[in-house]
Amino acid sequence: MGDPFHDLAERYNSSGEILRQVLRHELTGRGLAAHLPGAPARIVDVGGGAGQQAIPLSRRGYEVTIIDPSPKMLAEARKRLAREEAGVRRRVRLVGGTGERAHETLGGETFDSVLCHGVLMYLEDPRPMIHALSALLRPGGVVSVLAKNATALAMRPALEGRYQDALCSLKAERDRGRLGVITRGDTVEDLYGAFREAGVEALQWYGVRVFTDHLGDRMPGEDLPEVLELEWEAGRSEPYRSVARLIHLVGRKKPIQG
Repeated sequence: MGDPFHDLAERYNSSGEILRQVLRHELTGRGLAAHLPGAPARIVDVGGGAGQQAIPLSRRGYEVTIIDPSPKMLAEARKRLAREEAGVRRRVRLVGGTGERAHETLGGETFDSVLCHGVLMYLEDPRPMIHALSALLRPGGVVSVLAKNATALAMRPALEGRYQDALCSLKAERDRGRLGVITRGDTVEDLYGAFREAGVEALQWYGVRVFTDHLGDRMPGEDLPEVLELEWEAGRSEPYRSVARLIHLVGRKKPIQG
């Protein structure tokens, strides 16, 4: 079996992305790849921002729509796309709008897969968004959600030596992230319940950033391939995945019953 993370250290050393960002995108992308239909399937990335997930998918031949409410993020996505080959640029569409109204904004289109990564933590209740994601899917389509892990909020402050903060986090439902914003966590059980309510069958879940979440703004080093392989194996194994900073859930929309 070849090294799935070959040449990653060299690529990211010059990209300016810090380690935790690299881990998020690489590990989520690898988990997603196990469930996506083949290219050129149509994907919509809700809250897709600057295209960190969408552009690599376009390179693989997928037709990707990014919908995001932030003009600044969409402008950054355009800058990133300008550095890509013409074929990659043609396969990415940028649309302004919220996830909750995406079905309306996109004229009732349905897709083979919908992504919603790093969005639910900013919402008071994830269930309306989960229903909105389901509405964007064709029957049998794949949904991918990345959320903050509510059961592991104490891990980061404890590993950073902030023990009083960790004690407070043991019973908390929210914490302050690296960007200084207080955000909310979800449990796998609650999100799977929201999936069921929206007609989505749970397929698999992964933990993202088990051993490295406390490393702050560290840049990727030459050990990046080993770090990624360690995080990948831990993120799909108990008990490790249960204490990851983020949880990545994948589901499939149930077919219409005749």
